[in-house]
Amino acid sequence: MGDGICDNMNAAVLLQKVLFVVVLKQAMYSALSLRVQEEQQEGVHIGTIGRDYPGPYRLLDQDYIHLHESTGDLYTTKQIIDREIVCPPQQDGDCTITLYAVVGPQNITEVIEIVLIVEDINDNAPLFPESVICFSVAEDESVGASFILDGEAHDVDSDINGQISYHLQNYSEFFAVIERGPALVLVLRRELDREIQDNHQMTLVAVDHGLRPLSGTATLMVTVTDVNDNCPEFDPDSPYSATISGNTSKGSVIAQVKATDRDVGHNAAVDYSFSWKNSDKAMALFQLDRHSGLITLADDVRADSPDEFVLNVLASDPLCSPRSPPATSEVTVSVTPVTGPEPVIKIRFIAEHENQTILLQENTPPAALALLELEDGVGGCALSIEGDVPFSLKPQTQNGNYLLSSSKPLDFEMLSEYHVSVVITNAQGKRLYYKKEIKVLLVDVNDNAPRFNQTHYQIVLEENNKPGAGILQVRAFDPDSQHNGRVFYRLSRNTSPIFHVDRVTGELSVSASLDREQQESYTLTVLARDSGIPPLETSASVSVHVLDQNDNVPSFLTPHFIFFVPENIPRLAPVGKIGVTDTDKGDNGEVEVRVFNGTGPFVMDNVQGTLRCTEELDREERDRYEFFLVALDRGSPSLSSSARVTIFVEDMNDNQPQVILPSSNLTCLTVSPSTPAGSMVTRIYAMDTDSGINSDITYHLVGSEPAQNCPFQIDPHSGNVSLAQHLMGQDYGMHHLFIVVSDGGKPIPLQTTVWVNLLVNETLAPCRLDSVPKSLPSRLPRPTMPNQCETSEQYGQNPKLILLIGLGMVVLSLCLLSIAVGLFVKQRNMRHINVNVKACEIIPLRDKHSSDHWEKD
Repeated sequence: MGDGICDNMNAAVLLQKVLFVVVLKQAMYSALSLRVQEEQQEGVHIGTIGRDYPGPYRLLDQDYIHLHESTGDLYTTKQIIDREIVCPPQQDGDCTITLYAVVGPQNITEVIEIVLIVEDINDNAPLFPESVICFSVAEDESVGASFILDGEAHDVDSDINGQISYHLQNYSEFFAVIERGPALVLVLRRELDREIQDNHQMTLVAVDHGLRPLSGTATLMVTVTDVNDNCPEFDPDSPYSATISGNTSKGSVIAQVKATDRDVGHNAAVDYSFSWKNSDKAMALFQLDRHSGLITLADDVRADSPDEFVLNVLASDPLCSPRSPPATSEVTVSVTPVTGPEPVIKIRFIAEHENQTILLQENTPPAALALLELEDGVGGCALSIEGDVPFSLKPQTQNGNYLLSSSKPLDFEMLSEYHVSVVITNAQGKRLYYKKEIKVLLVDVNDNAPRFNQTHYQIVLEENNKPGAGILQVRAFDPDSQHNGRVFYRLSRNTSPIFHVDRVTGELSVSASLDREQQESYTLTVLARDSGIPPLETSASVSVHVLDQNDNVPSFLTPHFIFFVPENIPRLAPVGKIGVTDTDKGDNGEVEVRVFNGTGPFVMDNVQGTLRCTEELDREERDRYEFFLVALDRGSPSLSSSARVTIFVEDMNDNQPQVILPSSNLTCLTVSPSTPAGSMVTRIYAMDTDSGINSDITYHLVGSEPAQNCPFQIDPHSGNVSLAQHLMGQDYGMHHLFIVVSDGGKPIPLQTTVWVNLLVNETLAPCRLDSVPKSLPSRLPRPTMPNQCETSEQYGQNPKLILLIGLGMVVLSLCLLSIAVGLFVKQRNMRHINVNVKACEIIPLRDKHSSDHWEKD
C-alpha cells in the first residue's frame, strides 16, 4: 500500500511538470504588437505590457528599446532606430523588430514576444544616380513624341514617403516630363531646330509624397542632333566678277564661289556645278572644281578684243531633298585685250619653302613669308590678296615691293593647306587679272595630346572570371597627323600586375581570376601617349568593381563548441556565443545557423548569434547534450558547413538526501544489553542524486528521547550507529535517536531527518512501534555537537578511555558488521510479517513553510 502511494505521488509530480512545460511553450509564442516611428530620441514612450502581464519585467535585448522593470513601460534608447538600416529597402510589408521579454515572478515566469513595427518618416530625399542626365533628340522629331529617360530617382523611404513625382524646375516650351507607369518619359512639346538652338539644359526635380515633401534635382541635358533640313546658300557678296588678261594661260584661277549649308557634318557638304544655261564657249573655256568652287581656265586665252562671259554656278546638297532646287549664282568674267607687255610678279621667299611652296609650322606667330615684286607692270597698278585668307600684303614704300605675311597663328588640324591668290588691280581698284597663286602648306607639330572618349570608365566583373579574357577597350584620339597622331597605350606603374593593356588596340585584360574576398575593387590608370617629339600623354581612370559569387562556405570559429551551463538555467537564457563567418557579400554572406540532429532543448538565436536553452535542465536526468549545428548562407545554390556542440550540465544542490535505511521512522530494532561498547548496532544509509560536494553526505545525531544517558553515537561519514559505552540498567527501554542527514552543498546544505528507534531489552523479540516523539528541535542547523547522545557521564569520562573504546570498535567492527547485518535482515523480515508500518514516510526538514508538520507527526 505504501509503494502505491509513492507511485501515485511521482505520477502526479510528473504530470504537473509536463503541464507546466506546455503552458510555458504556449506563453513563449504569445506576442504583442507595438508601433514606433523611426528616428525617435531617447526616452520616447512606446507602449506598455504592464496591463496584460504581471511584473517584474526584463527584456532580453535592449539595443533599441528599454523596458521598465516595475511598470512594464517601453521607451526608446540612445540607439536611434533607422528604418532604412533595420529593414532592407527591398523588403515587402511592415518593418519589424522582434523582442523577447521575460515577465512574471520567478516561479511563474513567462516569455512573451514583442513585435515592434517601425513606422517610416520622410527623412530621405529622392536621389538621382547621376547628377547630369544626357539625352539626344533629332531635330525632325514630331511634336508629341515621347522618350523614356534612364536614371530615375530613388527614395529609400517607404509608402507615400518613397513615392516620387517629377517636374521641370523652369518652364520649358520645348519639353515636358511625365510619368507613364513605372517609366519617366520626356515629351516633345514644340518643333526643334538645331540651327537655332542645338542644346537645351533643364533642371529635373524629383519630389516625394511625404507630409513635408523632400526633393532632389539633376541637370537634364538634351542635345538636338542634326538632320539634313537645310540646302546650300551662296554668300551675300554673290554675284561674282573677275577680269583676266587676253593672254592668260591655262590653269589660272579666275574666281572662287562659296556656298554654305547651315547643317553640320555630312549634311553640310556642298556640290558645285555649272548650269546648262552657260554657253558652249564658256563651258569650253572654264572649268569648275565641284568641291572647292574654284573656277580655272581650261585653255589658254588669246584675245585681241574685249570679251565677257557670264557663268551660272549651281550649289546643291547631295543629301538634300530632290524637291529643293539648288542655289544659283553668277560669275561675270571680263577679258581685256593685251595692249603691252604682261606684268610679272617675282617672288623672293623669306620662310622655308620647297618647290615654290611655302612651308609654315602651325601655331607660328604672324611672320613674314615672302617678298613680292611687280616687274614690267602697268603704271599705277597694285597687288592685293583675293578672298578671305589669314594672310596680308603690306606695300614697302621704299621700293614698291609687297611683303606677304601670315596674319595669325594657324592650326594644322583646322586646315592644312592654303592657296593665296595675288591679283593685280588698277588705280581704281578694279581687278585686271590673276597673276600668281602662292601655295602655303602647314607643317604639323605635336601640339595635341591624345584624348580619351571618356575620362573615367567603370567595369563590373564577376569574381572567378576566366583569366586572359578582355574586359574593356579604351580609345583615345589624337587630332595631330602622321606619327604625331599615332597613339600607344600603357598602364601606370602602380597598377596591379594582373592587369594588361594592348599597346595598339587599348584592350584591357586581366591575367588572373579575381577573388572579391581578397580585393573588392581596383582602380587602374591607362595612359595614352602619341609618337611626337616630345611625346604628349594623357590619362583615364578605370574602376573595376568585382561582383561577389557564392564561392565561400560559412565557417565556424571552431569545429567543436563546448559549453558549461548550470542545471537551473532560465528558459531562453543564452548558453554561449556561436561564432560563424562568411567572407562572401550580400545574400551570399548572410548566414543562418540551425540546430541539426539535436535531441536537446536548444535553439539558435540568429539575431544575437547565441545558442539558447528553451527548457529547464535537470542534471540528474541528463548531464550532457551533444548535437550538431549547420550554417547555411542565402546564396544560390546555398553553401553550408557544420560544427559539433557539447553542453555539460553542471550540478546544482537541488536534491535533498534520501534516506534508504531505515525505510521508515517507525522502524524499531532491539539491542541486547550485553552488546560490547563500540559495537555497531545499526546503520543509516542515504543517497543524494546530486554530484560532487552536493552529494557528500554526513550524519548527525542532534537529539534523543530520553535526552539523558543516551548510550549511542553515530559516525558522521559512514552513518554507523554504535554503542558509546557499556549498557547499564538505566539504559533499558526505548531510545529514539533524531538524526539529521546533510549534503555538502554551498552556501546552504540541504537536509533530511530520520528517527532511529532502538529498544534495549534482554529478549530479542520483535520490536513494535506505533509513533515517534512529538517534541523536536525548533531549528535544525548543521550540527556542531558531538554525534553522541548528551549524557553527563560521557562528558566526565577519561579521554584515554574514549580512545581505547574507539580502538576496540575498530578491532571488533568486522565481526560486529556481519552480526548486525544478520540481525537487521531478520528483524526486517519479522517487521513485514507482524508490524503494520507506513511505507515511504520520511520526516522532512522543518522550515518556514512546514513548521506545522512536526506537531502533526
